[in-house]
Amino acid sequence: MFGTLGMPELILIFVVALLLFGPRKMPQIGRSIGRAMGEFRRASNEFKRTIEDEVAADDIREVEKDLKEIKKTITDPIGISDLKTSVKESLEQVAEPVADPEGTDQS
Repeated sequence: MFGTLGMPELILIFVVALLLFGPRKMPQIGRSIGRAMGEFRRASNEFKRTIEDEVAADDIREVEKDLKEIKKTITDPIGISDLKTSVKESLEQVAEPVADPEGTDQS
């Protein structure tokens, strides 16, 4: 916004301010503007740091999620625990009718 202001524009602004406020109030106005700009700069830097911290925290959460998935893949690469459970259940279902085909006890 202020990048397009050249020396002639700044001189014009200074002359208008001098005419409006007079030479006695110019130092006070300058200090007030300087303080306001400093406060604005600090607030914008703090906001920028907050945003960067949140982005970094989000990245860390994403990496943690990926690491948990990798750990799961390493400990159970093809879903062996699920496969074991389903095979065991299937064998139990098949073994019950085969163990007693007529439904009678052969003791």
